[in-house]
Amino acid sequence: MITVQEPPRETPVVHQTDVLVVGSGPGGLAAALAAARTGVSVTLLERFGCFGGNITVVGVEGFAWYRHEQTVEAGGIGWEFEERAKAAGAAVPESQSLSYELDSEGFKLVADNLVLEAGIHPMLHRQFVAPIMEGRTITGVIVESKAGREAILAKRVIDATGDADVALRAGAPMKSTPIEELQAASVMFHMAGVDKQKFMQGIRENPSTYSSWSSGEWQIETSGKEDEMFSPYLGKPFEQAIKDGLIPAHLNTIAGTWGAVHDSGEMTYMNLIHLAGVDGTDPDSLTEWEIEGRRQAMLAIEALKRYTPGCEGARLRNFGMSIGIRDTRKIDALYNMTEDDVRHEGRFEDSIGIYPEFIDGYGILILPTTGRYMHVPFLSMVPKGVDNLLVAGRSTGGDKVAHAATRNMACCAVSGQGAGIAAALSIKHNWSFDVPDMPAIQQELSRQDVRWQ
Repeated sequence: MITVQEPPRETPVVHQTDVLVVGSGPGGLAAALAAARTGVSVTLLERFGCFGGNITVVGVEGFAWYRHEQTVEAGGIGWEFEERAKAAGAAVPESQSLSYELDSEGFKLVADNLVLEAGIHPMLHRQFVAPIMEGRTITGVIVESKAGREAILAKRVIDATGDADVALRAGAPMKSTPIEELQAASVMFHMAGVDKQKFMQGIRENPSTYSSWSSGEWQIETSGKEDEMFSPYLGKPFEQAIKDGLIPAHLNTIAGTWGAVHDSGEMTYMNLIHLAGVDGTDPDSLTEWEIEGRRQAMLAIEALKRYTPGCEGARLRNFGMSIGIRDTRKIDALYNMTEDDVRHEGRFEDSIGIYPEFIDGYGILILPTTGRYMHVPFLSMVPKGVDNLLVAGRSTGGDKVAHAATRNMACCAVSGQGAGIAAALSIKHNWSFDVPDMPAIQQELSRQDVRWQ
């Protein structure tokens, strides 16, 4: 490899804070809010121009689409996301559950208001590039932006990048799934010009269930109870498009769900494009598949126009700002969650929240319809080998099937809220993350309306 020699430089410190949260998706946003509400200064760093991550940047609007009558949840900030969005007119009932679909554009304003109300220092449009280390202790980060290269100092750092970028560069050990086994990425899009009445009539006449997913390219493992439940699954239009030569035969992964159909003719949260082999940590791979995903989305829209009642006049409204990545690095944590934990109601003394029995990924779909739930352990957020750093969101420690549960946005909010509280209390009472004061953390979780047992 050819290299260049960069000159030595002095980087200006532009900001100092108690808790620095890097990444503002559901995990990072919840972490920042929780830390601020625990009474420390908090800074929220984000590379894009809005907070919300998968919700706002990618367009994944189904925040809690697993929710059914018997579902037991943690509450807390994840629940607050929905309630604030509903109050702001930025949510509609979700098509397959008892939850609300969050409007990806409206939630940008909801997140802004939550951040500003909490007194969090917002830093948008800055890309994390390196940690600042003193031995094995992280003391801040280096960022780059239109303003150049800058340093931000912090007493505690929470890595909510989704890819464990901070932890990796700080020297924490990682676990990565082989690329051929990674969960597929998605390019999300929304449509306009749909005749809602005609479309819904077609859905009622030809309903799909979760068993409909086990056709064509996929075979989905369920617990059995999901098989006859309604699913907003669209598969037949794309099967017909392949037969007619509109879609190439190798693109038999085009299929999936719609989120909501509006009186205005918008059909939102179109989760139809599934892209295998995407490396979310490789910019060349991301470039290739962003372009390919948009191309496939236009084929999907054309198939819907030709073969789906109510979609004859449909057109693209918008794409998400970025491809949606489900799966990259995970830290090797002080405790790595297991398949047994998520399948069999894992219980932990260091619980920072509960999460319903919802597994979605690696060919498994189990919905929480019976009241079963697991604990989310604090130590799954503590990376080995680095001090003063927590990892929240989808890159916490665990095996593949555990990740199929904990990667979901509502679970990321649970881990984020726990991480924010722990970071704040560790500053206030001077303890380290490897020996957490769990009674204090759990007392503050209860104060913040989180169910953790």
